[in-house]
Amino acid sequence: MSRELGAKRLALLREMVPSAIRVTVLVDPTFPLTTALLQDVVTAAPTIGLQIQVLNVTTSSDINAAFATFARERPDALFVGTGPFLANRRVQLVHLATRHAVPAVYSGRQYTEVGGLMSYGTNIIDAFRLMGVYTGRILKGAKPADLPVLQSATFELVINAETARLLGLIVPPTLLARADDVIE
Repeated sequence: MSRELGAKRLALLREMVPSAIRVTVLVDPTFPLTTALLQDVVTAAPTIGLQIQVLNVTTSSDINAAFATFARERPDALFVGTGPFLANRRVQLVHLATRHAVPAVYSGRQYTEVGGLMSYGTNIIDAFRLMGVYTGRILKGAKPADLPVLQSATFELVINAETARLLGLIVPPTLLARADDVIE
C-alpha cells in the first residue's frame, strides 16, 4: 500500500509548498517496495509540475552525504521513501531536513512526532490492531495459510505546525482541514 501512496504524498507536499519545483526523493534501494514507489512518484511528478532527483541511501553516512549535496543542489522540498532503514534513521533525517531548512514529507507519523513537517501513510495503530486480530485467530487454532490478507485501510495526514513555522511556511487551510492530527 505504501507504494500506491507515493503520488498522494507528493501531491500533499506540493500543496504545502506550492512554489516547489525541484524535489529530492530519498530512498533505500534495498527495500523491496522502493522500485514500485519510485515508479509511482516518477509518473506523478510531471503531472503536478515537479522535477525529481532520486538519491539512494543505505547507510547513515549516505544520508549525511545526501544532505551535503543540498548545499550545492538545493532542492525545494524532500520526499522520504519508506522502509525499515529510513524509519530507523527518522531522527537523523528530520534533524538534517530541519537544519537545511528543507520542507519534507514522510511516510508515517513517527517522523512528524520527532519534528518532521508532514506525513501521510497508514495509521500504525490500525495496522497493529490488524496484527492483533491475526494473532488472535492463530492462537484460536486458525492456520495462517487459510487467513485472508488484510491491509490497513485507515490513512492519516499529520502536520507538525511548529516545524512549518520554523521553516517559514504557512500551512494552507485546505491541508489543516484534512489533517487527522496537527502537532503544535
